[in-house]
Amino acid sequence: MENIAHIEAMTVLAVGIIFGMGAFGTAIGFGLLGGRFLEGMARQPELAPALLGRAFIFVALLDAVTFIGIGFALFFTFANPFVSAVQALQQAAH
Repeated sequence: MENIAHIEAMTVLAVGIIFGMGAFGTAIGFGLLGGRFLEGMARQPELAPALLGRAFIFVALLDAVTFIGIGFALFFTFANPFVSAVQALQQAAH
């Protein structure tokens, strides 16, 4: 049983890292995107509507990557395949 507790503890740690790195990467992406958007708008104000449309597309892509990471993290939290594998090995050993 201590093997399962160890796996669950490591899974919680991994999920925390996934959430943290996803938030960190998205924050850096939004910062770069916002800076470049403002720079592009300042250089050519007539292209502002086209730049805004493209910026929204990239915002959606940035968020999609984060939500995919959140999906994997929630999968490992609630349907951990490692715990079931260890339980199957423990039952086979008995």
